[in-house]
Amino acid sequence: MKVNMSGLDKGIRIVMAITIAILYWQNIIHGTLAYVLLALAIIFVLTSLVSFCPLYTLFGINTCKVKK
Repeated sequence: MKVNMSGLDKGIRIVMAITIAILYWQNIIHGTLAYVLLALAIIFVLTSLVSFCPLYTLFGINTCKVKK
């Protein structure tokens, strides 16, 4: 896997995942929507940890700075 996510992109994903977790913990979101968002939050955390997003590859996006 080739790195295709920048630090800013990873930070945004982590903040979004934490926000979703807090909303679930505070019972602001519940039901099916909560489970879908929690799954998305887990995906955000995992892709942030490995610095690789499969959808970026599919669409040809690379937010990582290119080393020359």
